[in-house]
Amino acid sequence: MDQKKTVSELKHIVQCFCEERDWDQFHNPKDLAIGISTEANELLDIFRFKTDEQMKQIFLDTQRREHVEEEIADTLFFILRFAQMNHIDLSKAIVDKIEKNSKKYPVEEVKGKNNKYNER
Repeated sequence: MDQKKTVSELKHIVQCFCEERDWDQFHNPKDLAIGISTEANELLDIFRFKTDEQMKQIFLDTQRREHVEEEIADTLFFILRFAQMNHIDLSKAIVDKIEKNSKKYPVEEVKGKNNKYNER
């Protein structure tokens, strides 16, 4: 399905869902940013204090995997809604950010390393 829907189509689906419920009034930048953070933290909570093996097991268990999928979908929902409400071109934003990160993290200097750019 990832290959069948564009970012624009996903933003439109989220927009229609919210407008049918008259939720524009609640979706200012602050509250949408709170939604992104809240949902991302719910995703994080699934993996908190888990070992590598326990995390692998989460993805093998149908119900627990579904929970992960729901939390990541909730996070993406708020990101798409934030972008749609604030006229942010997500494709341009990610391409621009990758270009900036490419300069910050040149392959020849960071390949195989996980240091932050200011820790080299």
